[in-house]
Amino acid sequence: MPTLKTSPRRGTVLAIALAAALGTAAPLAWAEAPPAAAQAGVDIPYEQFTLPNGLRVVVHTDRKAPIVAVNIWYHVGSKDEPSGRSGFAHLFEHLMFQSSENHQGEYFTPFKQVGVTNQNGTTNTDRTNYFQNVPTTALDTALWMESDRMGHLLGAVDQAALDEQRGVVQNEKRQGENQPYGQAWTKLMQALYPVGHPYNHTVIGSMNDLDAAALEDVHAWFRAWYGPNNAVLVLAGDIDLATAKDKVAKYFGHIPAGPDMAQPAVDIARRTEPTRETMHDKVPQARIYRVWNVAEVGDADLDRLQLLGQVLGGSRSSRLDARLLHRDQLVDSISAGTYAKQLGSNFIVMANVKQGVDPAKVEAVIDEEIDRLLAEGPTADELERARTVFRAGFVRGIERIGGFGGKADALAECAVYADDPGCFRESLRIIDTSTADQVQAAGREWLAQGDHTLLILSGERTALVEDPAGTPGPWDLPAVDGRYGVQPAAVDRSLGVPLPEAFPELKFPEVERATLGNGSTVVLARRSGVPVVQLRYQFPGAGYTADAGHRMGTASFAMGMLDEGAAGLGALEFADRAEALGAQMGAGSGLDAGTAWLSALTGNLDASVALFADMLRKPDFVAAEIERVRATWIANIAQEKARPQTAALRVLPPLLYGEGHPYAMPFTGSGTEDSIAALTRDDLVAFHRTQMQPEDATLIVVGDTTLAEIVPVLEKHLGDWSGGGEARAAAAEIPAVARPSAARVFLIDQPGAVQANIYAGLLVPSTMDDGAVRFDIANGVIGGDFTARLNMNLREDKHWSYGARSGASGALGPRPWLASAPVQIDKTAEAMAEMQREIASFASGEAPPTVEEVERIRAINTLSLPGAYETAASVASTIAGNVMYDRPDDYVVRRKAEIQAMTPAQVAEAAKTIDANALTWVVVGDLSQIEAPVRALELGEVTVLDTDGKPVPQ
Repeated sequence: MPTLKTSPRRGTVLAIALAAALGTAAPLAWAEAPPAAAQAGVDIPYEQFTLPNGLRVVVHTDRKAPIVAVNIWYHVGSKDEPSGRSGFAHLFEHLMFQSSENHQGEYFTPFKQVGVTNQNGTTNTDRTNYFQNVPTTALDTALWMESDRMGHLLGAVDQAALDEQRGVVQNEKRQGENQPYGQAWTKLMQALYPVGHPYNHTVIGSMNDLDAAALEDVHAWFRAWYGPNNAVLVLAGDIDLATAKDKVAKYFGHIPAGPDMAQPAVDIARRTEPTRETMHDKVPQARIYRVWNVAEVGDADLDRLQLLGQVLGGSRSSRLDARLLHRDQLVDSISAGTYAKQLGSNFIVMANVKQGVDPAKVEAVIDEEIDRLLAEGPTADELERARTVFRAGFVRGIERIGGFGGKADALAECAVYADDPGCFRESLRIIDTSTADQVQAAGREWLAQGDHTLLILSGERTALVEDPAGTPGPWDLPAVDGRYGVQPAAVDRSLGVPLPEAFPELKFPEVERATLGNGSTVVLARRSGVPVVQLRYQFPGAGYTADAGHRMGTASFAMGMLDEGAAGLGALEFADRAEALGAQMGAGSGLDAGTAWLSALTGNLDASVALFADMLRKPDFVAAEIERVRATWIANIAQEKARPQTAALRVLPPLLYGEGHPYAMPFTGSGTEDSIAALTRDDLVAFHRTQMQPEDATLIVVGDTTLAEIVPVLEKHLGDWSGGGEARAAAAEIPAVARPSAARVFLIDQPGAVQANIYAGLLVPSTMDDGAVRFDIANGVIGGDFTARLNMNLREDKHWSYGARSGASGALGPRPWLASAPVQIDKTAEAMAEMQREIASFASGEAPPTVEEVERIRAINTLSLPGAYETAASVASTIAGNVMYDRPDDYVVRRKAEIQAMTPAQVAEAAKTIDANALTWVVVGDLSQIEAPVRALELGEVTVLDTDGKPVPQ
């Protein structure tokens, strides 16, 4: 019988992890809703209609770029998995990226031919979604593919496909659990929700349930949940309602509806007593999780708890930050906020405890601050700042039509969970109008009792025992309701996926220039659409290379200190001022330059630039703040060493470049414990005075402004800034480096690891080299894309890894090329052998790039360009690269032309840049399991290192 669904109260999309209230049943026939009225201020206007088969379609028109976001949400997640079938929703997310009945091969392949951007799929407790942005002329391609996997999938899901993706998912699970604190979420869900509750198990599921998954069960799962009547399709961008109705009916109208599956009833699992648990892990410092079960999405209290979380621990000047990070200095980081879900949400406080501090002291202060906030409520100033942060975040989020958190996501969330694509308006209204008393009352209602504390202490990791496979009950699906209908098939699918014959032209914004009184060059690219202006101040002397001859990490530390108090405003006051303006600002370093940035709302542009100028010109470098940041910085270095990926990236550069080279430092830029401990205030002041010189800097501006508007503002606040009266220190020369005469292998022990992280590195010519573009295309073939050779081998063929990649980062000097793969621990040596074979055969010409491979990488790098510059940030980043590498303003057009003219022979020649016999291998894993097999490979001399890169005596 049909499932009755409750009417929603309201929804929210201000939290990324939303999974919200239940929707109403689909209409009986093709029904078109009137256009939704736009509200005052920033909005996402939309129109919608429903096909006879129940597929609901929401359309938003945005003509700023010739692209369309295609975003489809299925109302099924891990909450819907019965005993014995945990992980099915996530497993099916993977299976739906495989072949369908009318398309053989990887789902990604046709999209790579048409210039897709922002393509992915995700599963959470409450829903599964698939999304991609495509050029307008490729919309038919995307709709054909999405409809083929909705209506024509099961014939392609055979035992081989199931076995392949089961292995990939299990490696994804290992990859997550192999991280420090990686087992925490499993323990939290088991503690917060009783056995049998839909949230008691994790989204990724049980290894044993995945192993036990039978093909007939997987097929039944698809028939139950992936029909058009359980989906919402959002089309946003360069499209209109009439076009959407025509194309969606053409591709989806013939697909029959599935059963109306019951959504679980809201079950918050409210708790009345506090509980706690302690576990040990290979972590550098203790971590505290304090979690409450709170209102489901759709309840106004959840929006108010978001405000409360912002006041409590959601910002740099929140109460917990002010007390625990700044005043008492008991933690290295702390946060608070909501994780919103359909059946009941979570409110989470998380703290990394400073080494040597008793976690009980931190817990006591957390209790004090929560009790005080619940007793007194937020102040008017705190509440208004929290509102501004949410408003500004929403404005920035909807600059994008697609991807995580873009406009298509917002509309789909609301349509699926609240039966109202515009439910975000009600959430914004609640955020804007909630009083301090209402926020306080929500906190008292939900946070006064029933918390669970998980304390993770440093020690030997205790691997979690997997539950035995459950015993699934029989599938008993309801009959399909007779009210649904289908339309005649309008596509001959035997012809294959339709591909466009023409593509939109690349239109990179024209840039304009001006020079400030301080000597800085202003480069402006105008972008309208959202009331935000992005500034990016690039200082060529403030990169990691400025550390040459000085203490390692000086550049990153000094740049990171700029917003920790300036012009007499302390760190907390400075953060308060920025939040009140809805501004985001900060600074950091890369290999060859330092950058300071500002994202400002146009209505607060002058005041935001004024604060930004204070940060740049008058950083206080207060001794107490230096010491506070220093302690946290050193703790972060310990965290880098504990994570296998960053542990490898810390030791690789000195191995590749050799001692004394300007690039021979951790690629994280964080320095070492000793170098950071030795930094003085004088070091920071000297760096600021000599390396942050406006005279040779470039200020990139992208957004809703003109030169006539922005230059006077910049001149007012920055025009008389001078570089301190002394010449900037000459940039360190970046010498060439001879490659090693033979391959080398370095091992780092990670006892108890369930995966090994493999890196193979080599130095290649600078980004400014004449052959850099050809090399980048060659890299695309071997490892620069999901469909590249390394990933197809280790993930899709062997399913030993969740993903294998390669790439070369940008650099003025010789740049590092790295191939990497996290693999299951028992396949470490075999995976290294496969990587060596793939790289050697490609580089030597034994297996040169094929015409098809070059065409695919060419399409990825050229046809995606119309959608690649959708956001101001992407435009600013490209202009910054042009400035850094002395490129012309039309470089993106010239690069496109070079790639289009490139031949497979040229790509094969570029591949010879790689020398498989000179690779430097770094492998992080449990040596008791990997050392002997790796040595047996005889790839090169094997050395065991510690996490500082020092040899370990054998």
